[in-house]
Amino acid sequence: MSIALERPMTLDEFLLWEQGQDLRWEFDGFMPVAMTGGTADHSAMQRNLAIAVGGRLRGQRCQLYTADLKVLVAGSIRYPDAFVACTPVPGDALVVTDPVVVFEVLSPSTASTDIGAKNQEYRDTPSVQRYVMLAQDRRQATVFARSSDDWVGHIVSGDTILHMPEIGISVPLAELYDGVALHPPGAPVNG
Repeated sequence: MSIALERPMTLDEFLLWEQGQDLRWEFDGFMPVAMTGGTADHSAMQRNLAIAVGGRLRGQRCQLYTADLKVLVAGSIRYPDAFVACTPVPGDALVVTDPVVVFEVLSPSTASTDIGAKNQEYRDTPSVQRYVMLAQDRRQATVFARSSDDWVGHIVSGDTILHMPEIGISVPLAELYDGVALHPPGAPVNG
């Protein structure tokens, strides 16, 4: 859902406007985009990210943040499902400008934006070293990472380990799917 504007908003206008809103909104660089609610499985995956990734980073320089904190990437404001920052984030911060690893749980309503526009924004943000898109219906992640001057994608699935050398940890992919109702290969998935 979006709102009609006479002209594109600036980032500063959006940030000021958003403060007066009851709901959360992202900013695609031109206009506000409403954030919708998620499923129980989506929420379980966010919880699993906090436990599996956040737990491994406990006491480390890099820290995991959840969807309550927004990031500024390539002129857009996004609320990723989770992200890791390796520079200190003040307790009163509303926006982080240098995420290192970003996680999105794919939903039928947002997958095209996550795969397309957000992937480009994360690629165009120098601090982002890895972007992990987690399928919600099967144990599979599409991972983009910097390799020299390239942004290289690959798919990891099943019982593999998700390596994140930028933040010094590895996580079994299975841990991110604990308590999530996965669908057998070839089974229809409800949106």
